[in-house]
Amino acid sequence: MPFQIIRNDITKVKADAIVNTANPDVAIGDGVDSAIYKAAGEDRLLAARKKIGVLEPGDVGITPAFDLNAKFIIHASGPWWDGGDYGEEKLLRQCYDKALLLAFENGCKSIAFPLLATGTYGFPKELGIQIAVDAFTDFLKEHEMEITLVVFGGYAYHVSGKIFDDVQSFVDEEYVTMALNDEYQRDGIPKDSLMFLQKAEAFPCEADEDSELEEDEEFITEEEDEELYSSEELGASVAEKTQSLDEALKEMYTDSFEKHLQQLINKKGLKNSEIYTAANISKQYFSKLLKGQVKPSKEKVLCLAVGLRLNLDETVDFLRLAGYAFSPISQTDVVVKYFIIHKDYSVMKIDITLFDYGLAPLSNG
Repeated sequence: MPFQIIRNDITKVKADAIVNTANPDVAIGDGVDSAIYKAAGEDRLLAARKKIGVLEPGDVGITPAFDLNAKFIIHASGPWWDGGDYGEEKLLRQCYDKALLLAFENGCKSIAFPLLATGTYGFPKELGIQIAVDAFTDFLKEHEMEITLVVFGGYAYHVSGKIFDDVQSFVDEEYVTMALNDEYQRDGIPKDSLMFLQKAEAFPCEADEDSELEEDEEFITEEEDEELYSSEELGASVAEKTQSLDEALKEMYTDSFEKHLQQLINKKGLKNSEIYTAANISKQYFSKLLKGQVKPSKEKVLCLAVGLRLNLDETVDFLRLAGYAFSPISQTDVVVKYFIIHKDYSVMKIDITLFDYGLAPLSNG
């Protein structure tokens, strides 16, 4: 997958380029900057850093990685957050864009970032994440590179910031709704029927009047009743229909999933690069998928639904076509629903939110 988020010490991550939150002056700063200098070798790295000179906010420079498990260290000078009226967003975006381009120009196939500027520099986390995701997404539309967002193990906050709180509220509402639906079911009786039974129990006189009226109507004999409502026959009938539906869906998938996928791409008027980038699927895997050479997992189908910008009903149909369905007890499914309902079509952001929940990233499936 082109993008992943992991919890680790960035000095222990293997990548062609490691991005450092650099001190703008030629000096060793705190946090990530200090850790990288210590792991790479302070004297040699500081000597190489002197050759770059002062880095103004939004600028980057590159040095060898020395003792790190990488080829290069890219030093990015992030802006301080001062309310948002001084071009902070633009400068932070420049850090990501320039770092990615510099890595590409130096032949890097992989790069690891810390979450820039959201710590000591005070950037709101949700805004910092959005800028990072936008930069990664735009870059991956034109280039191939493995991008890793590295979150230090000691971070106590949620990486996604306010997004996590919004999703948490949505998840809670979904589970409350599901619990209420379960509460209003009794041995498979639909809610409407159950409400009628409850009413009959509460108002027995009304129920007796209804019974008297029914006595004047045509009734069914016991033999006819047994014939119509044999539970065994009904169960067998349902099983046969379910089996037939499963077989039909399997046949539909093997015959036309990739064709249906191509039709959706054409219908949506999207470029392939837009789809596999938003879906966080590699170009190679996406190509095999369109050729019918691989069968996607449920997680990959959900990634594609996001890449295709399907609404919730379209996603349900898309899952069914591949032989899958949303699960009411899956937190992952509920998180994906939140993003689809809010038309936030980025698997990167979904994976970051799942990361905050301690769940496996969607693009890992």
